[in-house]
Amino acid sequence: MSVSFQPLLTRFVREPGSATLDFYRARDLGYEALRKAVTTLQPGEVIEQVKASGLRGRGGAGFPTGMKWQFVLKDSPKPKYICCNADESEPGTFKDHLLMERNPHLVIEGCAIACYAIGAKVAYIYIRGEFYHVQRILEREIEAAYRAGFLGTNIFGTGFDCDVYVHRGAGAYEAGEETALIESLEGKRAQPRIKPPFPAVSGLYNCPTAVNNVETLCNVPLVIAHGPEWYAAIGPEKNSGPKLYCVSGHVNTPGVFEAPMSVTLKELIFGCAGGMRDGRTLKAVIPGGSSTPVLLPDQIDIPASFDAIAKAGSMLGSAAIIALDDTTCMVWMAKNLLAFYRHESCGKCTPCREGADWLYKLLARIEAGEGRMADIDLLLDVSRNIGGKTLCPFGDAAIAPVVSTIRHFRGEYEAHVREGRCTVPAGWRGRGTAVMAH
Repeated sequence: MSVSFQPLLTRFVREPGSATLDFYRARDLGYEALRKAVTTLQPGEVIEQVKASGLRGRGGAGFPTGMKWQFVLKDSPKPKYICCNADESEPGTFKDHLLMERNPHLVIEGCAIACYAIGAKVAYIYIRGEFYHVQRILEREIEAAYRAGFLGTNIFGTGFDCDVYVHRGAGAYEAGEETALIESLEGKRAQPRIKPPFPAVSGLYNCPTAVNNVETLCNVPLVIAHGPEWYAAIGPEKNSGPKLYCVSGHVNTPGVFEAPMSVTLKELIFGCAGGMRDGRTLKAVIPGGSSTPVLLPDQIDIPASFDAIAKAGSMLGSAAIIALDDTTCMVWMAKNLLAFYRHESCGKCTPCREGADWLYKLLARIEAGEGRMADIDLLLDVSRNIGGKTLCPFGDAAIAPVVSTIRHFRGEYEAHVREGRCTVPAGWRGRGTAVMAH
């Protein structure tokens, strides 16, 4: 089983020197999309083209990008800003890292076009604290773009000015939420804001702001260069364009794979990623990063699109697909992920701050063989008091591993309590799943 698709975002990432401006100009778009946008299109026309393309945000929610830009308050006398969310912190996700490291000019060009579209003159790339080497690459290539006249003042002689800055965070998962990212950019704790007002009205420095994911902005030059009709023809309706998928877990060849969203989860796991390691049997799939409910093997022969996975009862999220084989203890898996979430809670909302720690302690007790049958329903009760009761989606993310594993594998929880131990064949808890606790 294989997937045949000519990559667009990652076509040259394995070639030497792919990060440099000379390479980008010789083999990729070379800022011609930016030239086309600022010399032949009005800002509103850029937004309309992005809307017509069907491009949806690649950071998790899948919100239409052109619509987000349209919401930015245009008649405000205040400056406007683009914030590129490069905080990539979802366990199992490593696609934005690849784009910034191997094709940074696509990100930079996307930032500049986005600025032009919403009337901004400044874009901030908020990069995850651990990505220091990627920050150095970005800053080097931003300087190259300035020297070539693709950033700075009077770009292409049109009077359009655009500055791009890199801001490195401190490694907080919560900074991936757009208002927490904005707070961190302003020098405050990465904690979510009460909404409304939304960033499009009052974002960075209380000015109109659009926050877009790295992969989202990398798609923008493709839309402008080739046209919205060409872009919309890639993939199924309402799920257009190329998509990057991170496949990890118990597979033979983990990695980042590019395909249209007509590709199935099954093709990605058994085709692109080479199937299950050591000939083991697939037990469950986390389809969109650790914050998404698990799917069973009989649910994966579906398109890996926003809508198809939602219909199946989960989310595409960050498209971080984690394949788990039959040696995986699902109680251990939930506990492993809750260790991450209780550590990463920003502490602002009581349900997250207290609830994630409570869930972890309950899971640890059950996994250690010291749980009670009542603890299983208590896990669900605590989860109900977290989900939908926080300022940002962190609470919903934290409870997803618990609720979905109990739903599909309640028998394993009961066996832990009844037998006082893990009863999964081989009982191997950690084999090849370190990516979860990243």
